Amino acid sequence: MQQFKIKILILIFTFFYSSIFAQVVLDDQLVPIEEEDYHNLKTPYHTTLTFFLNLREDNYDPKAAAMALNLGPEREKEGEKLAVKLKQIFDGNGVFIKFLEVPNEPDFFDSVFSNQAKFFYDTKKLPLVYLEKINNEWKFSAFTVSQIDEMHRVTYPYGTDRLLNILPKMGNEVYIGLHFWQLAGLFLLILLLFVAHKLITFLLDKVFLYLVAKMGYGYVGEKYLLPVARITSIYLIVVLSSLFIRLLQLPVEVVSMVIKVLNAAKPLVITIVFYKIVDIVSLYFAKLAEKTESTLDDQLVPLLRKTLKAFVVIVGTLFVLKEGLEVDIVPFLTGLSIGGLAFALAAQDTIKNFFGSIMIFIDKPFQVGDWITSGDVDGTVEEVGFRSTRVRTFRNSVMYIPNGKIADATIDNHGLRQYRRFYTTLTITYDTPPDLIEAFVEGLRKIVENHPNTRKDLYNIYFNSLSTYSQDIMFYIFFQVPTLQEELRCRHEILVQIIRLAKGLGVRFAFPTQTVHMESFPEKRTLIPEYPDDAAFYTSKLQDFLVKEMGKKDN
Repeated sequence: MQQFKIKILILIFTFFYSSIFAQVVLDDQLVPIEEEDYHNLKTPYHTTLTFFLNLREDNYDPKAAAMALNLGPEREKEGEKLAVKLKQIFDGNGVFIKFLEVPNEPDFFDSVFSNQAKFFYDTKKLPLVYLEKINNEWKFSAFTVSQIDEMHRVTYPYGTDRLLNILPKMGNEVYIGLHFWQLAGLFLLILLLFVAHKLITFLLDKVFLYLVAKMGYGYVGEKYLLPVARITSIYLIVVLSSLFIRLLQLPVEVVSMVIKVLNAAKPLVITIVFYKIVDIVSLYFAKLAEKTESTLDDQLVPLLRKTLKAFVVIVGTLFVLKEGLEVDIVPFLTGLSIGGLAFALAAQDTIKNFFGSIMIFIDKPFQVGDWITSGDVDGTVEEVGFRSTRVRTFRNSVMYIPNGKIADATIDNHGLRQYRRFYTTLTITYDTPPDLIEAFVEGLRKIVENHPNTRKDLYNIYFNSLSTYSQDIMFYIFFQVPTLQEELRCRHEILVQIIRLAKGLGVRFAFPTQTVHMESFPEKRTLIPEYPDDAAFYTSKLQDFLVKEMGKKDN
């Protein structure tokens, strides 16, 4: 904790006295250095001192700093200019040099990156900048020197490098530890960002929203497109900040910290943009799902939205760690691949359920609203998730079935039936005469043929069996209706018509009974009704029923 406080104080001290210590900090402390130590090239440490300390404001000697460059005769005249540009490349990329970590060995050998007599300052930010040993002297390599102009353009793109020479002309007076031109540059930068924010906000809220509304997408534009556009505007402001903050030549510690924050902000803002775009994509797929008859598509859209958002967050987090915070994610990903195997073994049931849900969406054995039966499961599908399917039973309870089990189970989907079967046995008493049975069966068939929701080409209504206490008529028909409620309504209508037919013809339904018949019983009449033996009588009764109940006379 004490060391942390000391470092913070040194950072503040360096910021306010940047005109004295320029862009270089000597490892958290001021170390007295002999002049000969920063005018020789015998080790990487001395070359680093020679280059950086001779470009400090209080010891500005670009000619001495150019000694550290392997120029060659053709570029020797450009040495001072190239040295200043290379120093600006270090500063603009926020590369902080800790002198005591630079090797102080004449025969230093890089065994990590190159296996040669070379020294790299920062292989991530400046992989093309390195020292190499030439005739017992350490200098910036000829390759590095050849890349200075290109690296300078990349560090200060779009002509912003010209401002490096314009801003200092505003004045070099020092106020609160900063030159006047640096303060003026900060003011201009803040003003530029403020104006850019106001301009972009105006263009989005007025122009963009007006154009979108004119095309007929006002609601979508305001609810979905406008938030994406606003976040995109923040990204533009971050880009502008990262471009111009380099020009102010602030202390390298400050620049390094600010650039790291801005580099982290870029993938973060992009992640948020794609996170919002997922809502737009989901809206588009939801509109497509509404055009399909399947309700499973409607259930798939929210699952797709959640999956895409999770993917965007994971990928965005990795980019923030790698590009912004400069965290090496390769060991992390390697660890994930090793740990993933252990995780897969531990969570194999979860993974099985996940792939089971994928198979449900691909095969579509049922959809939301279907009545299904599978083992002990019997009810209506309410929701299909990534892990389980929710079924509402006819007891109004809810069952959660793992999708892995559903994928392997036999499913009876009643919701996909084209016809719904209705089968029952009509039991009539043994005293019913054959002619009345024929008329009753004929009337049952007419009821089926005249109902609007029955299948006319396939039904079976026959006098089928003689049981213990009744004569049995098989009643086997099909309804052409989409839902269980419609099926129950049709059953109700058919059964009511059957009762009316039986009452009209005088047919009695049997139930489990035992009857004792006595040959003589004085002064008592039998309970068995007397049936006429004339078949025409029953035909006439059936015609009366058809005319009365169905409005149709059989010719």
